[in-house]
Amino acid sequence: MNRLLSQIGLFLTFLVFFGCSEPAPTVIPDSEINTWFDTQYEQLLQMSPLQLTVQGRKDHYSEIDDLSEEAEDKKLGWMEASVAEMKEKFPVEQLSPEARVSYDLWEYQYEMEKGDIAFRRMNYVFNQMGGIHTQLPNMLINLHKVDEPADMTALIARYKEVGRAIDQLLERAKLQTEGGVRPPKFAYEYVIQQSTALITGEPFTNSAEKAPLWSDALAKIEGLEKAGKITAEEAEEFRSKAKETLVNGFKPAYESLIAWLETELPNLEEKPTGVSRHEKGAALYAHRLKSSTTTNLSAEEIHQIGLDEVKRIQEEMLAIKEKVGFDGDLPAFFKFINSDPQFFFPNTDEGRQAYLDESTAFLDTIKGKLPEFFGILPKADLVVKRVEAFREQPGAPQHYNQGTPDGSRPGTYYVHLSDMNAMPKSTMEGVAYHEGNPGHHMQISIAQELTTVPKFRTQMGFNAYVEGWALYSEALAKEMGQYKNPYYDFGRLVNEIWRAIRLVTDTGLHAKGWTEADAIKYFSENSSISPGAIQAEVRRYMVIPGQATGYKIGMLKIQELRKLAETELGDQFDLKGFHDTVLGSGALPLEILEKEVKRWIADVKAGE
Repeated sequence: MNRLLSQIGLFLTFLVFFGCSEPAPTVIPDSEINTWFDTQYEQLLQMSPLQLTVQGRKDHYSEIDDLSEEAEDKKLGWMEASVAEMKEKFPVEQLSPEARVSYDLWEYQYEMEKGDIAFRRMNYVFNQMGGIHTQLPNMLINLHKVDEPADMTALIARYKEVGRAIDQLLERAKLQTEGGVRPPKFAYEYVIQQSTALITGEPFTNSAEKAPLWSDALAKIEGLEKAGKITAEEAEEFRSKAKETLVNGFKPAYESLIAWLETELPNLEEKPTGVSRHEKGAALYAHRLKSSTTTNLSAEEIHQIGLDEVKRIQEEMLAIKEKVGFDGDLPAFFKFINSDPQFFFPNTDEGRQAYLDESTAFLDTIKGKLPEFFGILPKADLVVKRVEAFREQPGAPQHYNQGTPDGSRPGTYYVHLSDMNAMPKSTMEGVAYHEGNPGHHMQISIAQELTTVPKFRTQMGFNAYVEGWALYSEALAKEMGQYKNPYYDFGRLVNEIWRAIRLVTDTGLHAKGWTEADAIKYFSENSSISPGAIQAEVRRYMVIPGQATGYKIGMLKIQELRKLAETELGDQFDLKGFHDTVLGSGALPLEILEKEVKRWIADVKAGE
């Protein structure tokens, strides 16, 4: 019996160690799930002719996206099915850490899309900032390249498609109005001006001036003819077709839009508060804050962070005021910076060109220093340009348009230069680094050029990460030896306090009942930004609530993570390694970015 029991014991031991032990979990190769992601992303891309054009592709080149609610619902249904398929095919416990990031991001973008659609009739369809009424013509002029005759045929077809898209959006604006949601009066006044500019001039009206799209069409047709790709007769046929389509396919939609907007003007508020005045406005704003900051911070928490940051930055400003020997308090120094002629270029074409030239020079200088601070560098070129006249706004903020992933179209830093008195020299240097290198251009170009992640991750953009990195870059440029002029260093702080003020004013407008006047007053009392720029900024916050909060929240998180890495790693800390970790996975929600940085810290400690 004892021998039998001993044999049974040995058998059970064998089973435990060899037969019944848990098998090692199967690890799905990254290549397998990445191939699946790429297939899914291609299907998603095919739903958006415009996104294909942004990426430099010519699929569906004659089309414009379907901008109806039905199309949004169809896309959301596709995303829901795709996420379900991902969860079924790829158990998360079988994925590598890098693949888990992709997994989480694919689901995250679906959840955010679902939230956006829940509030879609509360978003102002037409506004002066990101309105599709100017975005579409801008894309046709700057992104729709005409290299072959077929490209010109596609462009002409798109003129009519723009008309269809505007009609769809007008119907959505009407539905929004029926639900009691209307933007501030100034928003429609701007949209009317912008839309009128698009259909003013030849061929729409008798004028010596050419309308923007017509001027662009003529230039592109001439380019084909000069390249020998079309004959003079074919060029004339293209001009005839382009004119006919613009007049009969494009113009009527904008005329309908303008007419409806004008009938709405008497119904709009001259002095509105933020979205809190709308039914479900608080819920909308909470969603917008989550979307913009990729955090769960409340409006009250963000407001307080802003107040604290304004106070801290003003102390740094006082130090520079003392350094330059200014005799007066900080408000007096603001007034000096804001009015003394030495801080402005002439309000002439020569002054505008000087702004572009000096900005380009700053970017050329810092480009040579990038290898000292980064291991991963962008391949794409960067150009500095003035905003096209039809969408230029006095004092409006500069912005960046990404290039193509293959580098065939460079990234563009755009500047509003219609009023040089609203474009001080002091802030010019910091803004160049924000929009160019090491800011938006570097981050977005590196993301687009990544080859170790699924393609969808190369095109993602999370507001807090993207804008947070750009604002972090303004401060980083000081570490890199820039801002030789103390007034320009003060301008860097002006830019930073601007973003801190945004936390206060955005939450004030949309969660605390502030009026436009309240926000302008706080802005004016705490910065040296010009009155025109302040008004343009506040009006921006009023029509795109929450977006402006991402900058400072993102910057603070990146700085917090850098400090954590420096503390944890001590002598092992490598700034290049930190920057490559932050940039090397593409744009991420801040929570996921934190996990990636902590993983990098652990790897460095382990000697990997």
